[in-house]
Amino acid sequence: MLSFVLKRLASTIPVLLIAITACFFILRLAPGGPFDQERALPPEVLANLRAYYHLDDPLIVQYLRYLGRLAELDLGPSFVTKDFTVARQIGIGLPYTLILGGSAFLLAIFGGVVAGIYGALYHNRAGDWAIAAVAMTGLVVPNFLVAPILQLVFGVRLAWLPVGGWGDGSLRFLLLPVTVLALPHIARISRLMRGSLIETMNSNFIKTATAKGIGRRRVVLKHALRPALTPVVSYLGPAAGYLLTGSIVVEQIFGIPGIGRYFVNAALNRDYGMVLGTVIFYMGLIVLLNLLVDLAYAWLDPKVRQR
Repeated sequence: MLSFVLKRLASTIPVLLIAITACFFILRLAPGGPFDQERALPPEVLANLRAYYHLDDPLIVQYLRYLGRLAELDLGPSFVTKDFTVARQIGIGLPYTLILGGSAFLLAIFGGVVAGIYGALYHNRAGDWAIAAVAMTGLVVPNFLVAPILQLVFGVRLAWLPVGGWGDGSLRFLLLPVTVLALPHIARISRLMRGSLIETMNSNFIKTATAKGIGRRRVVLKHALRPALTPVVSYLGPAAGYLLTGSIVVEQIFGIPGIGRYFVNAALNRDYGMVLGTVIFYMGLIVLLNLLVDLAYAWLDPKVRQR
């Protein structure tokens, strides 16, 4: 298992380096800069600012300096928010983003697996068709459209839930944004689980277990569920990435002070340091989550460890 983990870690290093390099040069070569304002700064002030942040150095020198900082786990300063480093701003928004994304992740797994199991055991019945219809709606309708609809219905018309903000972080403030974020992934996981479990239930070893007189519930829970979860687990890595990036939109719509809001503001203000630091942080988090998913996949299917 240790060699399996080391191989996965080694394979991610070139990917991270390529992504960091691409993001760095795209941001630097894009028109505009962090000190561009509606009213232009005096040339002397602009020159001093560029010198202070080493933006007047050759691009390759800036790139190598940035890699050196990353090696020391330093994401650098924010060019727009004075006296706040990138790491500090990420640290402020991280708890909100983790609570939102983690809650949506758990809801997506639980809701998708339960709906998929029900659809597989009662396939081609009314309940299965109803779940399929809801799943298709969750896949087709984007979250930036679902969010205002739920806000209008449950926040404005019925006045059951707040339409935005974090408040005290209780369930009533989290319910709408978590649902909006999790809905498309509940749909995907339910479809994966349904198809996989139907295929597993038609396998020879399941037919043998049934022929021996083992009850259906025990057959499903003890024999069919573990192999049927394999495609679901393989999807959890990309799902975690989608949830993290999707939370940027949801945080803006619901006014949640997570990393997404800092990222959007930094992009609007051309804050190179904050944009690049946020992208790198997201990439590192996604790599870590994918590694955990690979470990879970290897536990479900030991043959994976031999590859």
